[in-house]
Amino acid sequence: MAGRFLTVGLACTLLHNVIMIVGHALGLHYVVSSVVSFAIVVVAGYALHSAWTFPRSGRGRTSFARYALSMGANFPLFVASMFVLVDLARLAVLVAVPAVTIALLAFNFVATRWALRP
Repeated sequence: MAGRFLTVGLACTLLHNVIMIVGHALGLHYVVSSVVSFAIVVVAGYALHSAWTFPRSGRGRTSFARYALSMGANFPLFVASMFVLVDLARLAVLVAVPAVTIALLAFNFVATRWALRP
């Protein structure tokens, strides 16, 4: 299970990072790019995790709602961390995005496991 979670997590992380970096290149603020990324990655992550990582999970509206809620709880943590690293510490977005993503790995695992419980 951990290997599958990390594989799907890596795919979602890459997708998220691409969206964030492209958004930055287009001149979007990281909050706007984060909203776009959330909308796309939550659907992709749910589809992959519910089908492959946790195949015995109950799929449907309830589990998707739990997954979206748990990833939604991640959103303010991500934005707050980006604020600290980009606006306060003056790190480049290209450095801050992967750093924050890695920092939230454990939270995401626990939240996903809860959301997709059978």
